[in-house]
Amino acid sequence: MTSSHRAALGENQMLKLYADMLLIRRVEERLGRLFADGEVPGFIHLSIGQEAVPVGVMSALTADDTIASTHRGHGHAIAKGMPLDGFFAELLGCEQGLCRGRGGSMHVADLSIGMLGANGIVGAGLSIALGSALAHQRLRRNAIAVAFFGDGALGEGLLHECLNLASLWRLPLLFVCENNGWSEFSPSAGQITFRLADLVPAYGIPYVASDGNDVVAVSTKAADIVAHVRREGPAVLECFTTRMRGHYEGDAQKYRDPAELEALAARDPIRIAKEYLRRLDVGEERLQDLLTDIDCRIEAAVAAARAGSAPDFETAKADTYTPVDLH
Repeated sequence: MTSSHRAALGENQMLKLYADMLLIRRVEERLGRLFADGEVPGFIHLSIGQEAVPVGVMSALTADDTIASTHRGHGHAIAKGMPLDGFFAELLGCEQGLCRGRGGSMHVADLSIGMLGANGIVGAGLSIALGSALAHQRLRRNAIAVAFFGDGALGEGLLHECLNLASLWRLPLLFVCENNGWSEFSPSAGQITFRLADLVPAYGIPYVASDGNDVVAVSTKAADIVAHVRREGPAVLECFTTRMRGHYEGDAQKYRDPAELEALAARDPIRIAKEYLRRLDVGEERLQDLLTDIDCRIEAAVAAARAGSAPDFETAKADTYTPVDLH
């Protein structure tokens, strides 16, 4: 990323990217505390350290574009514009949640903003995004679909099927690989025998790589590749990023080298973005005011979620089972 590209964003654009990343970070840090206190049912998988990818990609999208996410999907949901009240209510299992408390962290969705859902199955969002891209094409919309997936999904057959169909039908589908180097508890290099950069050309699809910890780099690459997808069809953007927390919240990460963990702070996307703002002479007081405003919004959403009600079992059952008259 050249200095001219950095400067081209300008102060207001850079502040918007930073604020969106900071919102994701503070939301997930708050979720971590809520989970530790037993207020969030089930498991949660935080995307702390990966905020630059959803924010950078979403900066190139429109309201009509759609996305399909992963089990680590909070950042995608928030960057796409998911309201905090409905988000926290969903993760706390409340009737007032965006999915009426039935989806939780790994299945939170909001179709009104084009967020087709997080997904607890590795790589399963790929085919959902592919179907959405097909719908955009058939209905002649000027919209694209984005499939987020991790490098742990590279061994899934569904990825290859989706790459093939997207290329065959020239679908407006952007594949975004968030490559954090880990497949759950194992280095991806020990699980996958190929590089995505070498695989994608076999399907006749353009491939672009980006520093996934630099939101300026991601947003710049995303702007170009999204424009290509709108005009010509599918493409792949691989963002090399950093998972700063465990696979799931509470994971002790004993399988990671302590030296690697100590070095993570230097690649923190929030820190990198903050350095850009300092070069633009944005003062610390302004950044502190931004943080205070974000924290107030989060606490208001948490308070609203805590005041929510539990889902009604009979109503939930009606959405799952079809009554059958056996007589």
